[in-house]
Amino acid sequence: MEVGDVCRRDVVYGTRDTSVAAAAKLMRQHHVGDVIVVDRADAERMPIGIVTDRDIVMEVVALGVDPAASTLGDLVTWGELVTVRDSASCAATLRLMRDKGVRRLPVVDERGVLAGVISVDDLLPRFVDELSEFADLAVRGRQREVETRPSASEKSG
Repeated sequence: MEVGDVCRRDVVYGTRDTSVAAAAKLMRQHHVGDVIVVDRADAERMPIGIVTDRDIVMEVVALGVDPAASTLGDLVTWGELVTVRDSASCAATLRLMRDKGVRRLPVVDERGVLAGVISVDDLLPRFVDELSEFADLAVRGRQREVETRPSASEKSG
């Protein structure tokens, strides 16, 4: 399965000039933990960063910075944005997240335009379902053996 099939397409975004206070309000309004920072807010939204609720707590609230006076551009670490193509597999995306130590990634199309956002929370159910299939296989394999191969005591009895 491709990331484009499971990512959230209703992305909450802002520009580098969006205040941190406005971004926090957007997160609350849309019940999300991140805002994707784009270069401009038109149809060709190119992601340039991601700001999470944790970023706001650690870099603004904990330091006593005024959220109305700081912007998303102040919080973005330039040149370090990790994105994933919408055609990437879920397994490859999970490996990328692990390797980069991130829980969320902007999803981009072949031109690099923002197409969605994927989080560990979005991927987890996919992998849990697959692991459940493995567990069922182990149980079913034993059941099949019991049904098709009688034990030694049943043969001699």
